[in-house]
Amino acid sequence: MAHLYSKGWFIKELKAVNVTKIEGRKLEIFKTYILRNLYLELVEDGTIKPPLSSE
Repeated sequence: MAHLYSKGWFIKELKAVNVTKIEGRKLEIFKTYILRNLYLELVEDGTIKPPLSSE
């Protein structure tokens, strides 16, 4: 289990909505801040819902 808002958590959340690559490259090679920004864009668009509670 990944810690809330860690790089692994962002990867898990993005893969949950079928985002596996950015510009043809795997998510795992990107830095955390890039994954965070992509996640926030998807939350603002309503593609994915933000977590309701910290686990």
